[in-house]
Amino acid sequence: MTGTDLAAALAGARVMPVLTVPSTATAAPLADALAAGGARCAEVTFRTPDAEQVLKAMAAHGGLAVGAGTVLAPEQAERAVAAGARFVVSPGFDEEVIEKCRELGVPVVPGIANATELMRAQKAGITTVKLFPAESLGGLRALRALAAPFPGVRFVPTGGIGADQLAGYLADPAVLAVGGSWMATTDHLRRGDYDEIRRLTAAAVEVCTP
Repeated sequence: MTGTDLAAALAGARVMPVLTVPSTATAAPLADALAAGGARCAEVTFRTPDAEQVLKAMAAHGGLAVGAGTVLAPEQAERAVAAGARFVVSPGFDEEVIEKCRELGVPVVPGIANATELMRAQKAGITTVKLFPAESLGGLRALRALAAPFPGVRFVPTGGIGADQLAGYLADPAVLAVGGSWMATTDHLRRGDYDEIRRLTAAAVEVCTP
């Protein structure tokens, strides 16, 4: 799967809200808030019991290209795509997940944390990877150091990134998109603070606008 495949799946968006949604009941208002803020895509992490149903509800919204995150096994990828996932994201590199996604015809973005994993990804034909956990690994400096010997690779840095770091990542030509959870945290969802989610999303989208 190429960076172009993923860019098409993300509808050209360069910021991707990464969502851990505890309840299906919050899926529709969350999708509304993200779309109202200008988001065009979102990643629903498979970290909660209701993740599959949340993904299905958000995909049905129609205003967002919704993908599945924290996919650890081929069976999860299969369920995610059946629920409407347009792309699949993993925290690490797993050949079986990659092969299942190819079989299903969806872009897959495996996580990498070092040059060895990046070389494995390239060997598997992957040209877009998730740098995870980006900030813990050294942030933009680490990304640039990894990108230098791999000029054909695009990155989706995710993990510990906040609004203050967004512009710096987006300015790097090796970055396809940035994933972040600050736009819609579990606290926001617990409080039902969809106005704040819309505001934070709009601010992030504005940073992405040339």
